[in-house]
Amino acid sequence: MTAFARAERAALADSLLAAGPDAPTLCAGWATRDLAAHLVLRERRPDAAAGILLRPLAGHTRRVQERLAKTDYTALVGRVRTPPAWIKPVDEAMNIVEYFIHHEDVRRARPGWTPRDLPDSYEAALAGRAKGSARLSARRFPATIIVDIPGHEGTRVGRGGPEVTVTGTPGELLLFFTGRQEHARVEIDGPAETGERLRTARLGL
Repeated sequence: MTAFARAERAALADSLLAAGPDAPTLCAGWATRDLAAHLVLRERRPDAAAGILLRPLAGHTRRVQERLAKTDYTALVGRVRTPPAWIKPVDEAMNIVEYFIHHEDVRRARPGWTPRDLPDSYEAALAGRAKGSARLSARRFPATIIVDIPGHEGTRVGRGGPEVTVTGTPGELLLFFTGRQEHARVEIDGPAETGERLRTARLGL
């Protein structure tokens, strides 16, 4: 098993420390301290993590996250950097996407960012996740979206209709189809109106 999630976790922790506790992120309403609190909650507070996806439990999740965000920032990031022991067997499956996306949430919220040059093996690992994200988030989009990943097998998603092609690296497509269209470097070809609707659509969970 590769260790992309472990390496991304360490890089994200470095970026969180470098940015400081009150830097912006691409997660609406969250500063870096809030993002770090979310990551700690997700792995260490199973009683609260369910509220990330289940709306009836969201209030408890929010309160726990707010308390975590008020703790010492350096210690909080230290908890992000050092995962709990139980996670090791599932770290790659559970976190390769989570940590890549949230690392970019920190990086791309700062002026002057540039895309990272990821190893081919990492891009290959992200390619399948990018396709899965596209299938999930754009399944109801009223057009046919051709997801073109140069060097990797692409996919088609959407409900059918006008065709629009979205081309990019696996990492950029993953960001695009998790609702970060404005910050993802992809090319969109097809009817202008359909492309614009896709750029502004509410994608992601």
